[in-house]
Amino acid sequence: MTEILATATTHAARAHARAQAGTVTDSMPIVPATAWPTPPGGRAASMTLAETVPGGRYTSKALARGTRLRLRDLHGAACAHLLVFRADAPHERLNVADTVKVPWQAYLGVGHPLLSDQGRVLATVVADTSGKHDALCGTTHCAGNTAKYGAGELHSHSPAGRELFTVAAAKHDLMPRDLPPSLSFFHGVRVADDGTLTSTGTAGPDTFVELLFHLPVIVLVANTAHPLDPDPEFATSTVEILAWQAPADLDALPNTDPEYHRAVLNTEDAWAAASSGTEN
Repeated sequence: MTEILATATTHAARAHARAQAGTVTDSMPIVPATAWPTPPGGRAASMTLAETVPGGRYTSKALARGTRLRLRDLHGAACAHLLVFRADAPHERLNVADTVKVPWQAYLGVGHPLLSDQGRVLATVVADTSGKHDALCGTTHCAGNTAKYGAGELHSHSPAGRELFTVAAAKHDLMPRDLPPSLSFFHGVRVADDGTLTSTGTAGPDTFVELLFHLPVIVLVANTAHPLDPDPEFATSTVEILAWQAPADLDALPNTDPEYHRAVLNTEDAWAAASSGTEN
């Protein structure tokens, strides 16, 4: 009742809204990102994104080439589902099939490329203390979450990844038809000899994975339960998301495989054409 009275008139509503200035919640970006209180490795000046995303929430951000993104599972029950689009040509986007096929490896780890269907590297995994990720199952959908948790809609207690991605994509003029299968971080899956997919759970709290972007990108993150999460309750916890400029890291990539090298050359060729103003 007190809250209703405080906003009963436009003058009161304005005063109430302005009184919230400076308030920091667990579901908002810090602006500017350089004000983040604990920048990794003293990188405050180069920070471009800093926020925490609770379970059942999403975020999105356009990031420059040479940006390093860190996803950190704060409490051990996060599951960060990820989609990546090329910012200057959004029709080029993460292709999960090529991401596991080209490097001959279905399990994500340091040196693994996140590939587009144009044979280009959108990002490379450059650090990983979790080792619990998945490139096979994609994200959740409303019907599945409703059957498991009782609800899957966007504004429910257990929103599905597809619903979260749809809203995140719309902020960048992307439609539901633009959403390909996603990767997920912090919940592992392994394939048995008979093809059965089995959850291996999470690595626990305070683990992280870092991605280095080779092209300007739009990143969508939906923090929601993994499709194979064995927990009957929706208990997804907060993921911390930080990004900073690290263009020099593109000169020290952690992969020497020939398939990766070719994909990097394809990417550099496309970037040279785009940055010179020439169509690729």
